[in-house]
Amino acid sequence: MKVAVLYGGVSAEREVSLSTGKQIIAALEQKGHQVTGMDFHPSRLGSLLELDADMVFLGLHGRFGEDGRLQGFLDMLGVPYVGSGALASGIAMDKAKSKMFFKEKNIRIAKEVVLDKKLYSEDQADLPFGFPAVVKPNREGSTIGLTIAQNQSELLQGINEAFKHDETVLVEEFIAGTEVTVAVIGEKGHVQALPVVEIVPKNKYYDYESKYAEGGSVHYVPARVSDEVTALLQKQAVLAHESLGCEVYSRVDFIVPNDGSDPVILEVNTLPGMTPTSLFPDAAREIGLDYPDMIETLLSLSLKKYL
Repeated sequence: MKVAVLYGGVSAEREVSLSTGKQIIAALEQKGHQVTGMDFHPSRLGSLLELDADMVFLGLHGRFGEDGRLQGFLDMLGVPYVGSGALASGIAMDKAKSKMFFKEKNIRIAKEVVLDKKLYSEDQADLPFGFPAVVKPNREGSTIGLTIAQNQSELLQGINEAFKHDETVLVEEFIAGTEVTVAVIGEKGHVQALPVVEIVPKNKYYDYESKYAEGGSVHYVPARVSDEVTALLQKQAVLAHESLGCEVYSRVDFIVPNDGSDPVILEVNTLPGMTPTSLFPDAAREIGLDYPDMIETLLSLSLKKYL
């Protein structure tokens, strides 16, 4: 097949996307496809009009790539692409809105306060829950702009920092526990959850360095949780994926609380990282899919959407 890989982009996750794109291109070439790589920029949308490809593989992360806008443009052009459609991508990128869907499906979510930049005043930072508190931009990934605030002063600083990245900021209760993630894959009606991956960061928190620096974190596959918790995480990951209308694949992040209570969902990633240190490939490897086979599987599942 002729496959165009879009990567790079202009979001805060550009560096991650460059690595993801490089890996995807190598895997597709290994599988014998004719591959064109494109470092995507919104100002060059016109170049997609002349795209000579049977399928677009999106290796983008964050805004103008993962948030549904590019997917909608490709839909209008009638160009097939790998992964979820415009609506599901947009909802998943919006953490506050996606949590409404999770709550409706009885998946536990963290208590939160949603702040709008245009309406924000410091008195809104009086939280209905205690410290520490997690402050993050509503539509960013890879812990960009994230702060773990231990007190009111750090909270206010964290809110101001998060507003540099988004017009909407989410302040959530901090839940002490183990961070895990569940890769989800399959066509509609036949979605399966892969083995749960446990993340143990070398730093205090699972920050940007822990995610992408070599040796920044240790991944345990399968996660060191009970069979009952594993089954619940996998069930809820599929439920979260389907509730947003996701297609082909996603990665669903959770916290398993130290106090033994139910897992708390963090977010659904519709274009999860595919770098050498990424979590989705680790989970796929556990079921016998090496990196090229995993990419080929995602390509094949996406083709079925258009048949």
